[in-house]
Amino acid sequence: MDFFEHQDRARRNTSRLVILLILAVVTLVVSTTLVIAVSWQVYQYGNYSLQSLSKELLLSVATVVVGVVFLGWAFKAVQLSAGGKVVAERLGGRLINLKPEGLHEQRVLNVVEEMALAAGVPVPPVYLLEEPAINAFAAGLRPQNAVIGVTRGAIEKLSRDELQGVIAHEFSHILHGDMRLNTRLVAVLHGILLLGLIGELMMRGVSHTGSSRSSSRSDDKGRGNVVALVMVVGLALLVIGYAGTFFGNLIKAAVSRQREFLADASAVQYTRNPNGIAGALKKLGGGSQIEASHAAEYSHMYFGQGLSLSKMMATHPPLEERIRRVDPNWKGVVLGDEVFEPPAQATVPQQEAIAGFSAASASAAIASIGEPQALHLQEARESLAQIDDRLRSSAHDPHGALAILYGLLLGSDGNTRQQRMTWMQSNLPPLLADQLQELDEPLGRLPAGRRLPLLELIIPALKQLEPQDFVSLKRDIGTLLISTQQLGFMEWALLRIVERNLGMQRSVQGRLPLAALGNESCVLLTALARAGNTTEQTAAEAFQAAWSTLPFTARVFAEQPKAGISELNEALNRLNQMRPLQKPQLLKAMARCIEQDGRISASEAELMRAVADTLDCPMPPLLSDSQA
Repeated sequence: MDFFEHQDRARRNTSRLVILLILAVVTLVVSTTLVIAVSWQVYQYGNYSLQSLSKELLLSVATVVVGVVFLGWAFKAVQLSAGGKVVAERLGGRLINLKPEGLHEQRVLNVVEEMALAAGVPVPPVYLLEEPAINAFAAGLRPQNAVIGVTRGAIEKLSRDELQGVIAHEFSHILHGDMRLNTRLVAVLHGILLLGLIGELMMRGVSHTGSSRSSSRSDDKGRGNVVALVMVVGLALLVIGYAGTFFGNLIKAAVSRQREFLADASAVQYTRNPNGIAGALKKLGGGSQIEASHAAEYSHMYFGQGLSLSKMMATHPPLEERIRRVDPNWKGVVLGDEVFEPPAQATVPQQEAIAGFSAASASAAIASIGEPQALHLQEARESLAQIDDRLRSSAHDPHGALAILYGLLLGSDGNTRQQRMTWMQSNLPPLLADQLQELDEPLGRLPAGRRLPLLELIIPALKQLEPQDFVSLKRDIGTLLISTQQLGFMEWALLRIVERNLGMQRSVQGRLPLAALGNESCVLLTALARAGNTTEQTAAEAFQAAWSTLPFTARVFAEQPKAGISELNEALNRLNQMRPLQKPQLLKAMARCIEQDGRISASEAELMRAVADTLDCPMPPLLSDSQA
């Protein structure tokens, strides 16, 4: 099953889960409504016959119950809409992207950066939980606001290969849609749980009132009836609410267990090293329980069983079974804590920038979307090694990352680059302008095809900027567009990636068929053909070769106008709503467009990957003939 099938199945699984949970909520609402309505009927009239219950009373009670569940869900959903950082912070996590402390923190950050670049996605923020147990998690509603959390025990007790296996497991959850499903589960279950919490509060109130009445020796019969009513309703809410939570947790556990097997298998596929993930699983026997106060709420998100639960309620499969699935020859028992010596940091030899790729490499990269291989990890390490140390250091500082972003938007054309640099030096804040000037030289020497990896590297630091910095960024880019007429196609694609990852664009559901997106596909392929070819003749040949692979009537390239930024934005916004299973057809047409002359330059490969990323299709790096 490929990335797009996973996306489609995740969407269908979400729909099925929503139906199950709606049925659970309906059952809760009916039960709660009947209990409260009957209690009120007895209190008012001393009559508990169901036939005597008025429709108005039932409807009023049902409306209140639904409102309580909905408000509980909405509150948690709004809270989680800020992204995975909400989960990480509630568990006591500390962001380490900007200031990793010591060898272990730097090592896990290196592993996450390599995996992100290999998968073709921006580097997620990494949070460290000061927990001695071995565990990790991925949280967020979509890859753009995902975070990786990892415990102190994991980074200190696992070898680099084992840690890489754990991180690959979490990236599988991000890429395959599990993370989104897990996060939504938290919100729905919170709505159900709220009924039980209200019932618990009512019972406590009754207990307090009862104590007060005994001390005052009051025999007020009416007051006693009210207390009895509140007690019955509170007890009903308590029982029904927690019963609903129990069955909701059963659904949560069943869904989570199946996804864990897939994530373990994906980790082996990503790293081509079953010993890594298997070794980490064996060490989970030494302890994986999370002690944070909110650990139970997110138990289904963890790499290992984060709580001590019964087999029926366990959110993860038995540890022995997980180990045997990735290491069939294993016949031992899970290992506990063992002596760990941090290995020396692996060094990557400096290599020359790749000059180009074969025509087949784009198709191979498309086939690997969401399923990066060990060769892509190797390419990610080489990409990092080719980025100047000054750039890598600045990439982990918010304002340094902002300076890099402005530098990437300068473009590669000499005259345009100088014109934009002059404008930036005159209009940016002095400190930012100075940082940009210092980084101009290493940015100018950045090897071809390394702009996208550098952009993916700076995303976590950009997310730490203040809101006013984003406002200034959008204003500056708009003014820059006016002063220099237009951004290049590549710079525009990079800017789209930043906007999506910083929450400047609204996420959409893929529901439109490719057949309804002919004009938008034409705008994209026309721009791609002109960006990758120096003459209108070769651009026309590339366009026609790509267009012939799509289910549309013929179009003449010369009749297609040059699209501006607004037209490209509108086209990409619509194309992003395409059904997941139909996106590969458009991607293959894009690949056909850039490989028309038989070779793909590093710049063309980077441009295609950048555009694919804006379509929520994170392409791994293209591999050269020698690498493949």
